[in-house]
Amino acid sequence: MYAAILNKKLVLAINEAEQVNNGFKKLNQDYYTCPSCRKRMILIISEEKLPFFKHFYQVKGTGEKEEHYQSKQLLCTALKANGINAEVEVPLFDQQLRADVLVENKLAFEVQCAPLSEREFNHRHSLYEKLSIKDIWIVGKRHYLKNKINCSKEIFLRYSSHWHWYYLEINPFSCVITLKYNILRAALSSEISYEIKHFSLDEKGIAKLFTFVPANKQNIKSASIKDQKIYLQKQLTQKSKLGLEVGSLLYQLHSSIEDIPDELFLELRGPKEESPIITYLQKKLDDSKNHLA
Repeated sequence: MYAAILNKKLVLAINEAEQVNNGFKKLNQDYYTCPSCRKRMILIISEEKLPFFKHFYQVKGTGEKEEHYQSKQLLCTALKANGINAEVEVPLFDQQLRADVLVENKLAFEVQCAPLSEREFNHRHSLYEKLSIKDIWIVGKRHYLKNKINCSKEIFLRYSSHWHWYYLEINPFSCVITLKYNILRAALSSEISYEIKHFSLDEKGIAKLFTFVPANKQNIKSASIKDQKIYLQKQLTQKSKLGLEVGSLLYQLHSSIEDIPDELFLELRGPKEESPIITYLQKKLDDSKNHLA
């Protein structure tokens, strides 16, 4: 359909697309409706054909279902507007896998709004690997990254030479994709620090996301020595996995928390890297054993 209703007036897709391309408005931030049934429509811009409007069918059910549906539709539309061959809900691997947005059988965007177990993630990720398709995960509101990271969020992390460890979030209702990059973790705890960049969920925003290179790496603030020591003492007392591991090393070295160099408590690490304190204690223990041998 090449026309829609906007603010009680009939507008043409080609004219709306021209305003989007010239930067006078953002893609699909206006509420278009069908002249016949008055239901919502979205503008589709593609280099392969003339701009047109299509019905935007809302999914009945939970907010997460609607969030997921709108996210993949808007993402696919923005990709196509950049001349990229993208499709929504593509079945792969004999129907064992369904890509939310597939780009030329080389790249898959998975929009994750609902809960996801590590086991299911690993299964889907391994299928993409077998197909030689790179899977990029973009998460909805449920999985937004805050000041701490856990296993349920860690699976969505990706690494690049420009962004280092990064995390992508999507908000289809405000048409924004958020990139959280240069993610670093405290020496012992799950506290994290990162930088943030927002991109509009349209053809220009997607283009900027793909070409974004941070100008300068900012100084990321680390957790305090005192807080990290308190955290470690708590882990030792509670006999957590971390507490047992550090406790065993300290016991074998006949050492205590106070024997650990303070600067190690300030050292930041990648979110999936071993704690620098465990690395230090293990090396010290190995050196001690080698000396006695």
